[in-house]
Amino acid sequence: MPKILRLAAREILDSRGRPTVLAKCWLEHGSGEASVPSGASTGGAEAVELRDGDLKRYGGLGCRKAIANIEGEISHALSGLDFPTQADLDACLLTLDATPGKSRLGANAVLAVSLAFARAAAISQNLPLWKYFSGLLGVEPKALPRLTVNLFSGGKHAGQQVPLQDVLIVPLQSRTIDESLTIVYDIFQAAADLSQKRYNMRLLRADEGGLAPPFNSAEEMLQTAVDAISSAGYSPGEQIALAVDVAATHFYSDQSYTLGSEKLSSGQMITRLERWVEDYPIISLEDGLAENDWQNWPQLMARLGRRVLVVGDDLLCTQPARIHHAIETKSANALLLKVNQVGTLTEAAEAWRIARLADWSIVLSVRSGETEDTWAADLAVGWCANQFKNGSITQSERLAKLNRLLEIEQETGLLVAPWPVNTIRNSPRL
Repeated sequence: MPKILRLAAREILDSRGRPTVLAKCWLEHGSGEASVPSGASTGGAEAVELRDGDLKRYGGLGCRKAIANIEGEISHALSGLDFPTQADLDACLLTLDATPGKSRLGANAVLAVSLAFARAAAISQNLPLWKYFSGLLGVEPKALPRLTVNLFSGGKHAGQQVPLQDVLIVPLQSRTIDESLTIVYDIFQAAADLSQKRYNMRLLRADEGGLAPPFNSAEEMLQTAVDAISSAGYSPGEQIALAVDVAATHFYSDQSYTLGSEKLSSGQMITRLERWVEDYPIISLEDGLAENDWQNWPQLMARLGRRVLVVGDDLLCTQPARIHHAIETKSANALLLKVNQVGTLTEAAEAWRIARLADWSIVLSVRSGETEDTWAADLAVGWCANQFKNGSITQSERLAKLNRLLEIEQETGLLVAPWPVNTIRNSPRL
């Protein structure tokens, strides 16, 4: 049985230059470390990061309190104990924190320990990390996740120049990660050229590596993505489709959605999303409505759920209770799974099981503030995610995970999972 000998932690910087947490776990037969990400576009129901609040240091975002909790209370409570399973370790962490959102010890501290234990356990068992992760669910991966890759960004990931947070490209016909990345490279370069020609913009990138030209509207953002696909020599809607992270919570207030100079009701927002799906080759809509606009999500799902993935991110926050409610009300058909939204691997696994029992798609996602740690790529494979949302193909924190997928692809020979058939179609106006 794995016995924890000791824990250690340190503060490191994420991809935005902000502090985050790295933990290291020593077991009797191996050690492992893991670092945790942090989001910019966060849902209200997410587990709570512990920040120092000292405005003289990193504007209050320091993580020394979380580090002290790992090396102090958590290490003292766990060191010397045997934990036969990941669930046993995580249950102990939850009992120790004893708050619904992990606000006392900090979700960043709790998750760092959960992940560090997982990596140490995998090393002690001589297992690749993805294999250890698959064992937590009792599943055997049959395919690799299909990539959804940031092309253009707005909202909180860029300069708020347009409300939409991300427009992503999806290689529909690629059979391998290697082929997918080759295609994405072509389209990204075409998009960079268009940005230069149309907006006189040099290669400036948003939090997750996407391009961020000064678009005048959401429609201009979507059309430019289609133009980049065509310019690169690919067929929009046939070879390449679009996934859109609307992140509607961030432009919703007083029961209306502000798109540029327009204020739309929930019904009007759904009609606008429907029009975008008709006009552009969109096959996935993430957070098309605000996280607390629950009464209108069933209408969104009824009108578009047979044509696109209706993905819940801020709506669900990887929280089992919210996923149950969305299933009961028929509000979505896909879960954006972010482990740090809930705080431990075991709770994330519960969210995964609930979504799978409802026959939902699983989109494993990283965050805007990432590190070079690659555990998310292993998790996407081990947990049989349908898609992997990792940002763009620039910046080391994104490339580290993509390169890890290439390594797993070479080692396993697995092909990329197909996209749900009912959402693949040519847009009538393309």
